[in-house]
Amino acid sequence: MHFTGAEISSIVGTYFWPLVRIAAMITAMPIFSSAFMPIRARLMFALALTIIIAPTVPPVPVIDALSFPGMLIVFQQILIGVLMGFIFHLVFAVFTIGGQIAAMQMGLGFATMIDPVNGSQAPVLSMFFVLLVTLLFFVLDGHLAMIGLVADSFHSFPIGTDFVERHNFWDMASWGTNMFASAILVSLPPVTALLLINMSLGIIGRAAPQLNIFAVGFSITIVAGFYVIMTGLPIVLVQFENVSVSAFDSVKGFVDMR
Repeated sequence: MHFTGAEISSIVGTYFWPLVRIAAMITAMPIFSSAFMPIRARLMFALALTIIIAPTVPPVPVIDALSFPGMLIVFQQILIGVLMGFIFHLVFAVFTIGGQIAAMQMGLGFATMIDPVNGSQAPVLSMFFVLLVTLLFFVLDGHLAMIGLVADSFHSFPIGTDFVERHNFWDMASWGTNMFASAILVSLPPVTALLLINMSLGIIGRAAPQLNIFAVGFSITIVAGFYVIMTGLPIVLVQFENVSVSAFDSVKGFVDMR
């Protein structure tokens, strides 16, 4: 079989550049970017998605991949894919930070373990929230929504030499402020309840100085914190939906060039 230079460039444009964007998104996405996910599994998943999505991609310009415009397109596809995946890392970070705040108030800040999503140490309470939102991510078909989002991005932000505008970077970066605001909302119920409990224990300590408040209060705050978290679990679903919808809207605004 003999291929001309134009045919090789067409094949590269049809499969290689979509593969770069899809692989970059999978590499930056939570769960799929975990150290427990084998690299071969990520590569096979990216290849499978590319084979499925590539026929639906709009026509791409015939450009040599080794030329400067070709390398610019490769860099652009990597940037788009990484930003699309990273925004959902911030979604999971919302519950990691919220768990850290609640754990510090409960006195469980010293109880840490390895976070498989981020590859760093995190409080056990943060791990509980991360595992919970991971299950919710799959139950609510978040992985399918991500696949649909990257497939639609080739139509709203087609492969070409048009680069990402500056204000789009600023919009993506400004969404990070929502991470801290949402983390406060996640930890607000246990923090508020523990604040009231600590105030009550302080009043009891002033009224009965002979009572060892520190020994009693430590157990009370842990039990009360777990009770408030258990009763507030249905709210976590609502918060995860709101944060995820906001993240999807931010990504859609980033790749919408029309």
